[in-house]
Formats: sequence, C-alpha cells, structure tokens
Amino acid sequence: MITVVLVDDHPVVRRGLRALLEELPELEPVGEAADGAEALRLLEQFAADGRPRPDVVLMDLQMGAGMNGVEATRRITALPDPPAVLILTTYSTDADILSAVEAGATGYLLKDAPPEELASAIRSAAKGDTVLAPPVAARLLGRSRPGRPVLSPRELEILELLAEGLPNRQISKRLFISEATVKTHLVHIYEKLRVDSRTSAIAAGMQTGLIRAR
Repeated sequence: MITVVLVDDHPVVRRGLRALLEELPELEPVGEAADGAEALRLLEQFAADGRPRPDVVLMDLQMGAGMNGVEATRRITALPDPPAVLILTTYSTDADILSAVEAGATGYLLKDAPPEELASAIRSAAKGDTVLAPPVAARLLGRSRPGRPVLSPRELEILELLAEGLPNRQISKRLFISEATVKTHLVHIYEKLRVDSRTSAIAAGMQTGLIRAR
C-alpha cells in the first residue's frame, strides 16, 4: 500500500483528493495539512509516534498566508529518509516549475490531470521516478528552443519580485545579494526579454509564461 499525505489550503480540494485516492487500489491517504508548516508538523508526529513515514506528499504550491509548497518541499526533502514530494497545482510558469524542482520535488502535475494520470504519478513518485505533466515537460523542453527567452532561476526570482512591486533595495535584502548584483541581473533580464523598463519586463514575463499573471 502506498501512503499519501495531502497538502492543500482548500478543504474541498483535500476532501475530493481523499475520496479519489480511497477508491484507487494500492493508494491510502493517511493525513492532511492546510499548508507547509502543518505538513511538517504532521510528518514530525508520524516519527514521534513511531509510525512509518508516508511514501508520498501531494503538495500544492500556493497556500494563502501559510508556508508555500516550494519552501515546504525544500524542508521535507532535507529530512532523514524523506517521502517523495509530488507537486499538484494550477500553475505552470517557468518560475514555479524550476523553483519546485530545485527544492527537490520528485514530480509536477497540474490539477486538471485525469484521475488515472494522478494515480500513476503517485505510484511512480513512490518508486523514486520523476513525473512531469505533459504541459510541464513541454515548458521545460521549450526553454531550449531558439528564440524563446530563457531566464536563469535567479533572474526568474528577481522578475517575480519585480512583479510584486519590490524596489531594488528590498529585492537585494530578500535574496541576500547586493543592490549592484540586482542591477546586473536586471540588465540581463532586459536584454533577454528585449525590453527597457521594469513594467515592460513584467508584462513580457507574464505574456511568455515565465511568471504568473497578477
């Protein structure tokens, strides 16, 4: 039996996922959490009770004001003998995908995946295999196509913070880099996106799916 923990801030979504998994052979939901911090506490409780750790954590990315899925994934995968983390989200931008993969996610699915695809992904993740939804795989492969702007993970981080409205000084503090380094990255971002202003860079990033539309 493959045991699964569900992490999503919407109770209706968790309830639906639980009902779906309970109908599928070899899959057993064994816990739920509304954000990343609650998921970590749940996993700690498994260890404290002497229960076997879950095989897979099915993780949403954005969870209101709580710990997001990327940070939770980073912390979970740093645990001793961690469960596999399978992202299940509505977002498929370059920034979201790369940050989740860099955090240690085993796979990345979209919430419109059919039940059989989700079940197959959970089974694959439990075995340690990498699982990517077709649109996600296409975006990753598309990063190497000629003519498509390709930003580094750091440049994507800065572009996202630009979209949040942060000035250079706050970006430097958030990322623990100097303002001069932020400015250097901005020059490269502008060159790659063929723009000459912060506003244009944000618009281009959203139009090309590098960052989320806001």
